[in-house]
Amino acid sequence: MTVTTPAPASPVAAAEPASILVRHWRLPVVFSVFSVLAIVLFLVFPRSGTTTYTFSSKNDFFTIPGLPVPAVATGIVMTIIAVAITVVAYLLVARGRRVPQWLSAIFALALLIGFVTWSVGDGTVPVAGLLAGALGLSVPIIYGAMGGVLSERVGVVNVAIEGQLLGGAFTSAMLATITHSVVVGLIGAAVAGMIVSFVLAAFSIKYLVDQVIVGIVLNVLVSGVTGFFYTAVMANNTAAFNLPPTLPALPIPVLSQIPVIGPVLFDQTLIVYVMYVAVAAVYVTLFHTRWGLRVRAVGEHPKAADTVGINVNSTRFWTVLIAGAIAGFGGAYFTIGGVGGFVKDMTSGLGYIALAAVIFGRWDPIRATLAALLFGFANALQSLLGLLHAPIPSEFLRMLPYLVTIFAVAGLVGMSRGPAASGKPYIKS
Repeated sequence: MTVTTPAPASPVAAAEPASILVRHWRLPVVFSVFSVLAIVLFLVFPRSGTTTYTFSSKNDFFTIPGLPVPAVATGIVMTIIAVAITVVAYLLVARGRRVPQWLSAIFALALLIGFVTWSVGDGTVPVAGLLAGALGLSVPIIYGAMGGVLSERVGVVNVAIEGQLLGGAFTSAMLATITHSVVVGLIGAAVAGMIVSFVLAAFSIKYLVDQVIVGIVLNVLVSGVTGFFYTAVMANNTAAFNLPPTLPALPIPVLSQIPVIGPVLFDQTLIVYVMYVAVAAVYVTLFHTRWGLRVRAVGEHPKAADTVGINVNSTRFWTVLIAGAIAGFGGAYFTIGGVGGFVKDMTSGLGYIALAAVIFGRWDPIRATLAALLFGFANALQSLLGLLHAPIPSEFLRMLPYLVTIFAVAGLVGMSRGPAASGKPYIKS
């Protein structure tokens, strides 16, 4: 009888580590929590009535009829959808597969429709008005996020977005009032943002001071300086220093009359149209130009970039200045783009929300814009629900935008890797 012995294992094969199946249960757990909340709200405490969603305005080309939705039935259907998606998410993760983003989007949309319908009851939800409000509240966050993306892509953590927005708001209001020119106000806002960025770049790049500490100090400094001049100068003589002209709405012919999207996207002020261009410009320059390749190389591996002849610190310095100009320009939306006058600390922490949008968007301009729009939508929604007297405590409604931001960053994003050299000073050897 012939006995065949197995061949010895190859040393290379023996050295190879066994594959390990990693399962990320964070998203199914988050789905479970919100599914339980949906069951409690929509099934245990249902609200009767019919919510009507309207889509048209009087200037549209044609009228879209309103959509009446029964609150109880909608709550039941949306709860079933949420629970089903939660089960699918658990099955996918158990098999070592990732939960697709479109499934998360359907889950969020189902809960949103169910929550709004449950909250409004017998009221009416103007969809176009809600979306227009969301875009308006998102504009300064998007500008700040674009500045944050540029800064972090080049390797500098930009915590000073709040100061750049606030400096832009203050400068635009004062200069536009003195000169009676919105153009001067807009230019002054961009310059103010650049000045804040100049200090950030000088201390963090040249003097190697911790970037986060510099950013926080700058935010406090700008808040104190603008607050002092507001109290000492603006409040005592509003007509001379704090009564700027505002930008008028510029409806685009034909496009502005398209139902829903027309009033939202194409009946806006100049600063909103510039925002569209800014997002596209940041995306194209970062990922489709030679300069953008250099910026990303400096942010990922500055030593390698230096080896091929790129001046690392100079690239960082100028990119941070450009980022500050974008954020400062967005600060003008608070004054000449909207309210019409400066108020102390009127940015209300939106610079930090912009920084969260950068992280939520994984340092990508398009994704960061979508993250900013999510916060703006949550803010507009809480305002609408407050006006419609939803059965939710007002304190919780005011918390809603920030809860959405925390959920998005911690629940959906979790741990994510930014540019490898972000926050790390470069010392040429």
